[in-house]
Amino acid sequence: MSRIDHINNPDAPPPNSVVPSAVAFIENEHGEVLLIKRSDNGDWALPGGAHDLGESIEDTAVREANEETGLDIEVTGLIGVYTNPNHLIEYGDGEVRQQFSLNFRATAVGGEIKTSSESTQVRWFGADDLDGLSINSGMQLRIQHGFEHRATPYLG
Repeated sequence: MSRIDHINNPDAPPPNSVVPSAVAFIENEHGEVLLIKRSDNGDWALPGGAHDLGESIEDTAVREANEETGLDIEVTGLIGVYTNPNHLIEYGDGEVRQQFSLNFRATAVGGEIKTSSESTQVRWFGADDLDGLSINSGMQLRIQHGFEHRATPYLG
């Protein structure tokens, strides 16, 4: 399914859903973050996705990270809550979702890095390695906040 992120776009279609989601800022011992290259839009992003019935939002981050990267992770904290009503995600099936995402700090505890149907590449990046990558501004904010190691979670 295709995906278009509309951020502060006055011509974006109106939203018709809100779905809680979670992403994982997985940091290694070298201070690098694990990013995936999304198969639906070609952008680089933190692994993550929609919350499913019957799981906690923390479990969502763990499941999605495993599905998209092959790694088993442990959530160690909350980086922030992202609910910008001007960030809309348009899907090819007509759904236009208003952003509602929790960004969790995590570490890898097992598994092996591999791609999936949702990720065409999975790679570690340092903070200085992100220039030139296709990353939407909403995701850039989550990644920046992860590298900042803020004392309190972002709320916005």
